[in-house]
Amino acid sequence: MSEETASGLSREAYAAIAAFRLELRRFLAFSEAAAGKVGLRAQQHQALLAIAGCEGPPTIGFIAEQLLIAPHTATELVSRMIDAGLLEKTTSPEDRRRSALTLTPRAADLLQQLTAVHLKELRTLEPTLARALTRLHRQGADA
Repeated sequence: MSEETASGLSREAYAAIAAFRLELRRFLAFSEAAAGKVGLRAQQHQALLAIAGCEGPPTIGFIAEQLLIAPHTATELVSRMIDAGLLEKTTSPEDRRRSALTLTPRAADLLQQLTAVHLKELRTLEPTLARALTRLHRQGADA
């Protein structure tokens, strides 16, 4: 039987969420360090991933949505990435008010390197993440 706290949630529920958040933080710390090793900031890496994985033409608005940032912040980020030689911006032929973003060859190479090391790290972390998710699932079923 699990011991409930004053909030009505068990200590195990708090521990399960804490364990899951710890594993997420570990992965994010790994990701930030890996991006830094190739000269990218974590936000730039995330933007490159979003653009590479986008089904349609990626726009600044898409970047804002994917990174959970304000549109003006996405505009600044994209401008810095263009200046750094990571992105190219072209006017959309369908709507001249919109710009489509594409990775430069340099950015594509960096992203390929980062994705390979991230996939390797995720394979290593998979058992720990799966245990943390299972623990969360059990706590949700008990609630």
